[in-house]
Amino acid sequence: MADYHRKYFGLKKEVAPVLEATYASKIVDLLRLKGFQVTRDGMTIKLAKEFGFCVGVERAVQMAYETRRKFPGKRLFITAEIIHNAYVNKQLVEMGVIFLNGQYANGMTWNDIGADDVVILPAFGAAVKEVEMVKQKGAFIVDTTCGAVVNVWNNVQKYAKDAFTSVIHGKYSHEETLATASRATGDADGFTGQRLAQRGKYIIVRDLDEAQLVCDYILGKSKLDREGFLKRFAPAVSEGFDPDTDLELIGVANQTTMLSSETLAIQALLKNTFIHKYGLAETAQRFRSIDTICSATQDRQDAVKDMLVAQPDVTIVIGGYNSSNTTHLAEMGIEKGVPTYHIDDAACMVSKTQIRHQPIGKHEEVVAENWWPNKKNLVVAVTAGASTPNNKIGDIFMRLFELHGSNVDDLIEELNALPTPELTPEEKARMERQRLEHEQHHH
Repeated sequence: MADYHRKYFGLKKEVAPVLEATYASKIVDLLRLKGFQVTRDGMTIKLAKEFGFCVGVERAVQMAYETRRKFPGKRLFITAEIIHNAYVNKQLVEMGVIFLNGQYANGMTWNDIGADDVVILPAFGAAVKEVEMVKQKGAFIVDTTCGAVVNVWNNVQKYAKDAFTSVIHGKYSHEETLATASRATGDADGFTGQRLAQRGKYIIVRDLDEAQLVCDYILGKSKLDREGFLKRFAPAVSEGFDPDTDLELIGVANQTTMLSSETLAIQALLKNTFIHKYGLAETAQRFRSIDTICSATQDRQDAVKDMLVAQPDVTIVIGGYNSSNTTHLAEMGIEKGVPTYHIDDAACMVSKTQIRHQPIGKHEEVVAENWWPNKKNLVVAVTAGASTPNNKIGDIFMRLFELHGSNVDDLIEELNALPTPELTPEEKARMERQRLEHEQHHH
């Protein structure tokens, strides 16, 4: 069996300076000291009180950097993006990490993995079949899967053990949901769970509308017959799924980065459907739900909710466009009627007249015109998803001040007074090269 490692390598002191210099922000540190808001020349910028890297993301990123330090001469693979943030993944590419899937893959495949290699499993986890492939190669496995995700896996395994079908609130193509669904069948990788003798079933619902389709079918009110139902959910059900028999015992689970209020609404909808069909007493035997909403996701959503109470003039949400939890933060602003823009980084704020952003439900960037509110006393709310590093958040603040024409000399003086971490000469050279590449890209 391949060697398996799920803890730090004890190299925090060695990697701390480069992590600090690559991802930290003195501006964000200063904002914390100033109560999460700064006002200059009639513009107030507010930062949500919970934002950016969560503990699970920090752990995954630190483990990746420690792994590189631990095995400097070995090839280092990763099964997918470590988190959904382009800047962070590009840093890993720069460190020589080989991506096996997605936009950062360089052509190398699972077949290229050898027994002398090291393979990282990302924060989302990996599907059982992927872990099995790595085990068969005999490579050393470094598992950075978030503990909140493993908690969901434990619960779907319990559902499968008792012949309950897992109804998973998530995006069927998302890495985390794929990993969870693979374990809802009763399969396991031998590290985060043991394989069950019997097969489990699952169905993935994206939102309340899809959950309603399931409920209508359970109650016999669906416009879809059995074949129509299977066709509608074709990519989102387990092999051999039969809605006529596999929806009689269900347990609710979720992708940890979904909108928590929607997960709770789906739970309530399904439970009420069972009560309507089977009665209260029998529902207690047929329906299960366990709170597996990620606390970091919840905290960031609660902080945005608090920030939106005062109705800011515009909300900026920073994070990867394929980041589920970031997208949901943007949804919250739009639902409150606040002009909200989900952007990747500060360069997206081209000018006061143009901003590049990705609208909710779209899969590509668009340019919005005249987005800057023409107000005397302007309030801008800023937040960031759990996979967004602080340096990207700090860049947003400086760009907003720049667009507004604000004088921030006093802030610069305060920033310069904050201590700077020490880097090795090699790390300094690499970061300087990246800085120059970044400037060339944006100018």
